[in-house]
Amino acid sequence: MAHISASVYTSHVPAIGATIDLGKTTEPYWRPVFAGYDYSRQWFKDHTPDVIFMVYNDHATAFSLDLIPTFAIGTGAEFAVADEGFGPRPVPTVIGHPELASHIAHSVIQQDFDLTIVNKMPVDHGLTVPLSLVCGQPTRADFHWPCPVIPFAVNVVQYPVPSGQRCFQLGQAIRRAVESYDQNLKVQIWGTGGMSHQLQGARAGLINRQWDNAWLDQLIADPAATARTPHIDYVREAGSEGIELVMWLIARGAMADVAGGPKPKVKHRFYHVPASNTAVGHLILENT
Repeated sequence: MAHISASVYTSHVPAIGATIDLGKTTEPYWRPVFAGYDYSRQWFKDHTPDVIFMVYNDHATAFSLDLIPTFAIGTGAEFAVADEGFGPRPVPTVIGHPELASHIAHSVIQQDFDLTIVNKMPVDHGLTVPLSLVCGQPTRADFHWPCPVIPFAVNVVQYPVPSGQRCFQLGQAIRRAVESYDQNLKVQIWGTGGMSHQLQGARAGLINRQWDNAWLDQLIADPAATARTPHIDYVREAGSEGIELVMWLIARGAMADVAGGPKPKVKHRFYHVPASNTAVGHLILENT
């Protein structure tokens, strides 16, 4: 049967993608950010999964104010890289896994979660930047991502947005769905976005190092308590865009300990401020 082997958590700052694409990762400002992913790239090479289930948010690329699904799963065979105003990033088309994605959609909907099924959508930096950070940037000589990716878009842009508790419960449903798939696949679930940042208004530039790290501590040790964090706390403490962190709760909810299994092993933890007015957080948890 398929199983979730690990969860990966990371910010998806768009400027990080531009920095990679322009070959500026060794510049003094950016060097500490990318150094924090050195371990992760080697870890990923040593633990490449059969499929990545990528939880991210669309930034008005595939969806607009005309249509905003709360949860949308990509069931297509491939997903084009979006043009976000400066041309598509120079990265490969994302190859999907329609069979597993369709199975997850069926299972999760039968568990009373309403998903929007999307067979065609462009994917933006919310999905491609995490891939570049952890998998490494594909070269023209080897121009593909290491494994298929199932995109799972969450609305954290336009209120009302889903609660942390709902996201945590959804992660548990996704784990059950994966484990009921009758092929022996190793699946990683990634939660992306955050950490604290605010891009507009009187508090533009807000970063809360203390709150971020306390939140990470609790996410590891007591995710059920983290899931109960009210939305207003994210907005007040982590800025208007800090609400993206509820997507990490989907990944955390899919880990074995939430279903009574052993605690996950913390393989890597990294935090850095700032990166283009954003606090960058990163975590890798392995099921044991």
